Amino acid sequence: MERLAGRIMLLWGLPRIALAVLAGAIGALALPPFDVFGAMFVSFTLLVWLMDGSTGSADGGLFAKFRASFMLGWFFGFGYFVGGLWWVGNALLVEADEFAWALPLAVLGLPACLAVFYGFATLVAGLLWSDGWGRLAALAAAFGLAEWLRSFLLTGFPWNTIGYGAMPIPLMMQSSAVLGIFGVTVLSVFVFSAPALIGTRRGMVPGLALATLLFALHFGYGAWRLSGADAAAAATGGEATTVRIVQPLIDQSRKLDDAERTAIFEEHLALSALPPQADTKRPDVIVWPETSVPFILTDNPDALSRIADVLQDGQILVTGAVRSEEAGPGSPPRYYNSVYVIDSQGQIISASDKVHLVPYGEYVPYEDALRYLGVTDAIAMPGGFTAGATRSLLTLPGGLNLYPLICYEAIFPEEFSDSLERATALLNVTNDGWFGSTPGPYQHFQQARLRAVENGRPLIRAANTGISAFVDAYGQISKGLNYDQKGVIDSTLGRNSIPHWDNSARDRHFWLVIFAMLAIATISRAGFKFGTN
Repeated sequence: MERLAGRIMLLWGLPRIALAVLAGAIGALALPPFDVFGAMFVSFTLLVWLMDGSTGSADGGLFAKFRASFMLGWFFGFGYFVGGLWWVGNALLVEADEFAWALPLAVLGLPACLAVFYGFATLVAGLLWSDGWGRLAALAAAFGLAEWLRSFLLTGFPWNTIGYGAMPIPLMMQSSAVLGIFGVTVLSVFVFSAPALIGTRRGMVPGLALATLLFALHFGYGAWRLSGADAAAAATGGEATTVRIVQPLIDQSRKLDDAERTAIFEEHLALSALPPQADTKRPDVIVWPETSVPFILTDNPDALSRIADVLQDGQILVTGAVRSEEAGPGSPPRYYNSVYVIDSQGQIISASDKVHLVPYGEYVPYEDALRYLGVTDAIAMPGGFTAGATRSLLTLPGGLNLYPLICYEAIFPEEFSDSLERATALLNVTNDGWFGSTPGPYQHFQQARLRAVENGRPLIRAANTGISAFVDAYGQISKGLNYDQKGVIDSTLGRNSIPHWDNSARDRHFWLVIFAMLAIATISRAGFKFGTN
């Protein structure tokens, strides 16, 4: 490996760029649906060796060195994000006649923008780069900071944060309950980078020892936490509720066809009315996916009457729907991506609006600034949504409280308020049908599962085309429907939650890990030798 490491360090020009892009793309194989856990080890080992050779031109000074470090991270990030997000372009092919022109912007433009964060990471790491194993700590801290910034800057887009590659199964998800996705990312980058020490020998023994310890703690904590899963499931804390998830498998082109509205609505109702599955009683609660109702319900009393006809006495429907609200004289109505709770009398008894909208999909960010600059064509997006002012807990009869996350909101670990403490379960309704049979729905599902683990609550996930599932507070799937399956799943939902750290505690743990890694990197940079063998 020493010879290979040496050859990679000496690469220059196009071969160096090509290997950086390839290294990033290899890392994307660790994400669903591939879940090749070892891919991240290859990816970050290559990145460390490339960083070792990232010095810039001999006469360029510090600027050339920093530029070389930034561009290396940018090319690495470009490969990672193209490899992990190419499927975003599939949404533009649903209405290809109108939007196919924008395909290069989605497939290449979005990764190019996101890669700036990884360029920042390698630039910061380069400032603290050293010969020993402290350079792994510098890289780990820098990537943790970059991923944290990516979660909120420019509206935020923390999709496929590096830490997800270290958590393909529930056994390996439990660390996120303590550290959150960003804390796990910091330690994961250190562990993923550790094999690079074998190729350079400098600091190999202490670096590999710490990486092995972190790896063992990651698995050990997961095994310890899962050992209590059966006992927690038995402690229902009250009468269990039977919930039915409806996965209607409606093609996105049909959802956009006004002539199909009535047929789509009736398909949802027919699935809801199916008899109980063999191992369950009649559903108490029926859940439909995001924007399942193809009408403005408050303007369509006949649709509410049809729901009342299908629901049996005491049954409740929870459904994604579009809500309208008058904006005042002379102004067009506002539309909200919402979740309704409807009782067996056809009455809307609770509702919540989506707070975190998808930029350029549901709204145009910085609209006021663009309007001020006169860029009116860029903000003329028909059918755009308005963000809800607050997230409302969905309160159902019998004391069942659901914390709603509509589609994209489930990727944000900070989308949780104090009302979570009163929630029985998390509810994620989504429509991933825009993205077809691509990695997108699988990646989205994994991220939603992590929110259940982090917050100690079971998850009810209803997706139009999949993946729909009941997930417990440990990220384990009790029942589910895979992508591209039509049907229903019934399961009981207890009133139990498990002890968990809140977001503020996880944030503190994240910063503690960051500062520890920065301390190691700084001391190593200053010349203190932690170990050289």
